[in-house]
Amino acid sequence: MVMPGPFFASVILGGIAIDLGGSAEQKKRFLPDLAAGKTKATLAQVEESGRWDAEGIQIAAKSSGGGFNLTGIKLFVHDAHNADILIVPVRTGGSGTDGVTLLIVDAKGKGVSTRVLKTMDQTRKLCEVQLDGATVGADGVLGEVGQGWPLLDRIVDRAKVALCAEMCGGAQKVLEMSVDYAKVREQFGRPIGSFQAIQHKCANMMVQVESAKSATYYAAWAVANDVAEAHLAACMAKAYCSDAYRYTAAEGIQIHGGIGFTWEHDMHLYFKRAKGSEVTFGDATWNRELVAQVVLDAPEEVPAEA
Repeated sequence: MVMPGPFFASVILGGIAIDLGGSAEQKKRFLPDLAAGKTKATLAQVEESGRWDAEGIQIAAKSSGGGFNLTGIKLFVHDAHNADILIVPVRTGGSGTDGVTLLIVDAKGKGVSTRVLKTMDQTRKLCEVQLDGATVGADGVLGEVGQGWPLLDRIVDRAKVALCAEMCGGAQKVLEMSVDYAKVREQFGRPIGSFQAIQHKCANMMVQVESAKSATYYAAWAVANDVAEAHLAACMAKAYCSDAYRYTAAEGIQIHGGIGFTWEHDMHLYFKRAKGSEVTFGDATWNRELVAQVVLDAPEEVPAEA
């Protein structure tokens, strides 16, 4: 659950992007090597504004010899320092959700440089990607020019659900570690698990974990079957799991006491991963805002006549 490695970036972000939006030729070229681990990919969405919505995509792609020329900065890109290709949303015209295009950029190519950022969770590296005249040919367009935002929405929804599954696993592990520790750690001549306060913490943690799993299971079914409420379900799951994992990790540290704060114990790794995952693809507040937008934009049901 806190393994350091590019699986999430490459298989989930990069793999899903190419699987959903790639042409037959792009899928044949990239997917087998991504599955085998020979090629690594990632998604470079966020820019200096830190926004997750379409207005946050401001890097302009200028037409150049049938392809595009890119200059700008992408931030908080998962494992970009190890990536071979980057899925980069750029603006090719219009505003808002119109005019966004997804491009496949050679991460090792000319005009592309990466820098690992100093972040809380060092088991999942986040990078700054600088594009300085990077070029992409016409065959590097993922999907259709100017129609990339709906595709990016679908990619992110699936990535949110995958991240929720990881968060559920992390929270479950924290719960198990905390219960096991409460059984053996003694205070005042008895295991701390016999104290009602510790029992309440463990019970509340279990409620959070099980509720997060339920939200994730439903969201996974929704996106896998492309049902109408898939986006809503993904946002609801991300909002709930973000809070649940952070809460569970924090309570786990409290149950462990002083040892939970030390570098020698694994609890700090789960807490840091919880905080990092919380803000990826927007925190709970942002995803609840997306839920509200979906609900407000939904057409009103006309009551059936008696």
